Amino acid sequence: MSIKVNKPGLLTTVQDIGRYGYQKQGVPVSGAMDKVALRIANVLVGNPEEAAALEICMQGPELQFNQDTVIALAGADLSANINEKPVRLWRPVLVQAGSLLRFGKPVYGTYAYLAVAGGIDVPEVMDSRSTYTRAGFGGLEGRALQSGDNLPLGKSSETGKLLLSDLLLQHNKEDQFTEASWSPDPELLPTYEPNPVLRATGNLEYNWFSENSRGYIWHENYKLLPQSDRMGYRLQGTKLALEERRELLSTAVSFGTVQVPPQGQPIILMADAQTTGGYPRIIQVIAADLPKLAQVQPGGIIRFKDTGLEEAQQLYYQQERSLLALQQAIKFKLYQV
Repeated sequence: MSIKVNKPGLLTTVQDIGRYGYQKQGVPVSGAMDKVALRIANVLVGNPEEAAALEICMQGPELQFNQDTVIALAGADLSANINEKPVRLWRPVLVQAGSLLRFGKPVYGTYAYLAVAGGIDVPEVMDSRSTYTRAGFGGLEGRALQSGDNLPLGKSSETGKLLLSDLLLQHNKEDQFTEASWSPDPELLPTYEPNPVLRATGNLEYNWFSENSRGYIWHENYKLLPQSDRMGYRLQGTKLALEERRELLSTAVSFGTVQVPPQGQPIILMADAQTTGGYPRIIQVIAADLPKLAQVQPGGIIRFKDTGLEEAQQLYYQQERSLLALQQAIKFKLYQV
């Protein structure tokens, strides 16, 4: 069982939720830029949340399916179509053998996720199937997809098999594919905005910055530059400066850490961020807003909102509860007598 890659797209990689526990060896977590979208896509096809899926950046690939299977698309809307008929996001879809999945012009967002029942069955490297292209390991030979690749698929779970059976019962022979008649409540899905306000907390070197700079970070607009990637989002706006010159030893950083290099323009560290950094950390984007951050397109305007630690923890808890509620709702629908 496999998927053939006819065209690779701009940057299509195998990703899962990340490679945890190896930062002390200098290995980044990596994984999906929008982990919530990846997890939901997996749940929608009956996979474990952490299963490997495809992350598709801006310009999507052309993929050919060699057997009937269940897929789900989540995250950015990149105008997906199956055999030139539009297909919707955030729901299970039965795709017939021989069908072609293509993508068009981005409508919103940057990263789309394609989950397939059974997951993408590439070897694990340090407990993860995520691709880390800078070091050339994980995923499919440590690289982005290329034309002619064949992506092996794992075995469907019992939930995945029930989804397939349910969709086959609904399938009309004249149809190119069959979408499930249901989709998650919008309240359970992440919300994306072209110009988001991202909630954040002050980081350890916050008080090193001048009073003016501490005001700018909360009240000024910052533009996302095209020179951004999976390692870091570069921003352009009012320059930030330290109160006085200080030396900082290399210290721990993570997804969502906002560093300020000497030139004063902030950088938000992303999924492939290094494990330590030597620039002062002014703020930290809260975990619940990382999906919203990941989906900002170059040219988008970002603002930051000061948020307390307790609120940040509560928002993360709500996000996790929504994912659990979605899993339970799908199982109830499929297993009810």
